[in-house]
Amino acid sequence: MTTTGDDHTAALTGPWWWERRRGAALDVGLAVVSAAECGAEGIAFARDAGLPTAVGVGFGVLAGAALLFRRRWPVAVVLISIAITPAQMGFLLTIVGLYSLAASELPRRITGALAGMSMAGTLIVTMVRASRDLAEEGTHPPIGSEYVPFFAVAAAIGVTAPPVLLGLYVGARRRLMESLRERADDLERELQLLAERAEERAEWARNEERTRIAREMHDVVAHRVSLMVVHAAALQAVARKDPEKAVRNAALVGDMGRQALTELREMLGVLRTGDGGKPVKPVEPVPLAAVGYAAAAAASRAVDEDGPCLAELDELVGQSRAAGMAVDLSVEGEPRGYAADVEQTAYRVVQEALTNVHKHAAGAKTYVRLAHRAAEIAMQVENEPPPEAGSTADARLPSGGNGLVGMKERVTGLGGVFVSGPTDGGGFRVSAVLPAAVPSGG
Repeated sequence: MTTTGDDHTAALTGPWWWERRRGAALDVGLAVVSAAECGAEGIAFARDAGLPTAVGVGFGVLAGAALLFRRRWPVAVVLISIAITPAQMGFLLTIVGLYSLAASELPRRITGALAGMSMAGTLIVTMVRASRDLAEEGTHPPIGSEYVPFFAVAAAIGVTAPPVLLGLYVGARRRLMESLRERADDLERELQLLAERAEERAEWARNEERTRIAREMHDVVAHRVSLMVVHAAALQAVARKDPEKAVRNAALVGDMGRQALTELREMLGVLRTGDGGKPVKPVEPVPLAAVGYAAAAAASRAVDEDGPCLAELDELVGQSRAAGMAVDLSVEGEPRGYAADVEQTAYRVVQEALTNVHKHAAGAKTYVRLAHRAAEIAMQVENEPPPEAGSTADARLPSGGNGLVGMKERVTGLGGVFVSGPTDGGGFRVSAVLPAAVPSGG
């Protein structure tokens, strides 16, 4: 991104101390004119001082050429103009030198002091020259001697004040433009930083929503598909020995498959549609920061609409029992209404823990405990060591290793505590505690 300051720096292409070539050309032209003026005035100066004409002209040319350095050393140019004031030369040098001094970044006290010296020098030289002219005019001068001071003061002010005031105005305007340019550069840098941060936040939001959707898909699919695989393995084992049981298992597999497809269809439908279930129409591009909010809203609707609750826990345990798992469910305390996120998270924790038992400890005795407390709800799923290999059909369920991670993310996201690990007896235990009310940041 090209900034205003970069454009300004790229424009500084002049030689030596000049910022631009046109500035150098202007100063060279002014120096030539000033040298010509002072050289011409040096003829009269040489005649009055009794010096050779060449000396007076050369002195005037050198003094007038000092205007070439008005941007680099404005104080020296003004001092030279003051020094040659008694020689009655350097009118252009004085005016341009005072303007350059006032427009520079030098302290105002230096500008005021040098302007005062120039005005005093012009006043004195004007009075002396006017008095001499009056004496040379004889008995009938064009103006009276009483008007000489007023004429001298007006001349001194007229030569000094306008260039100084103009230089002060131009310098102030230049500093104002520079400050505005710097402010514009700062604002552009801030906007660039904000854009980068917005891009980072959008990427973070996208990653968060991908993780959240993956967790939801895992919770919806893994449990029911695991039960389907378990029932299919049992169906294979008893198909010839017990046809009636095989029929029941086949019916269960069909029911679970339909439930899994229904839940998947509901979730994908929410993700593919907008508010009110209407298809999303193409719209104009939106800011990157809105991507996270839109994804969060879609995922929230997918979770909140028709999500599982603790009242369905008996059905969940019944499905595992129907698959051949020995499950013992115990509930302590009086059930009460919880926030939707709390009930769904508690249900998903038990669901995923039972799914892990199906995967890794098929046939093991499992205990599901739920406790309703004053300010929290606690749940624990613990299984005994699995029976010896070969005692039950091996369903060979794959494991992605994301179940425990997803459960911990859910619980900690609501301000709860999640602990999992093997027991001393060789089994496995999953424990979670959730606050009864969802924290404001959840």
